[in-house]
Amino acid sequence: MAFILSVFLACAAVALGSASHPPQTYGPPPSHNAGYCDPTTPPACAHGGDVSFCLEDPEYPEYEIKGAISADKLFGKKYADVADQSADDLVEHLTKYQEEAFDYSYYTGASTGYSPYDVTHWTGPEGYICPSKVGYARPRRARNVEGKWRVIVNDVEYYTQTARMEYCLFPQAACRALAPCFKSKCVQKYVYHRLLSFDPCDPYKGLFIDIYKLPSACSCHIPTH
Repeated sequence: MAFILSVFLACAAVALGSASHPPQTYGPPPSHNAGYCDPTTPPACAHGGDVSFCLEDPEYPEYEIKGAISADKLFGKKYADVADQSADDLVEHLTKYQEEAFDYSYYTGASTGYSPYDVTHWTGPEGYICPSKVGYARPRRARNVEGKWRVIVNDVEYYTQTARMEYCLFPQAACRALAPCFKSKCVQKYVYHRLLSFDPCDPYKGLFIDIYKLPSACSCHIPTH
């Protein structure tokens, strides 16, 4: 009888001990916004330079992006891209192979400042009147129009977001093949792109559309006077 009573008391003590320590539940981790993360600080891929986007990103959070895609029930409605872009589709009267063959290594931009117009200003093979570099790029991280850096959904599984970018090789230089009297100059133009994005400083926002200013053309400007 004493043995049975001692077993009963021991079981009761265990039950009371368990009741006083309920199972611990774990909520989501604290938001990154509560700590050190500053969305205006340039990422490592920017190398501290004055750039607004990165085409390569060694710190790209691919695992987090995949998780955000899986959790987003509206992802199919948000995502869109034309992956295969070229001059064949986006530039009139010009083929992809013509545009890719444009070479401005001969052009020195010597018409800027007090430099005279040399022979490289007038000669050279086929190309744009303002020397430019064209690329069909997939930025992996970029600074939005509010100055905040975001991660762009790109090259994750088979999802891409492609943009045609064109940079002035010689901004402010005189337009190719124009006489000095025109006082022409090449100016960089931009366009706003809407891209599916991810905020590494606030991952709970999931995926969303953000707006970025990206280089789109190099145009020749001739002033009135």
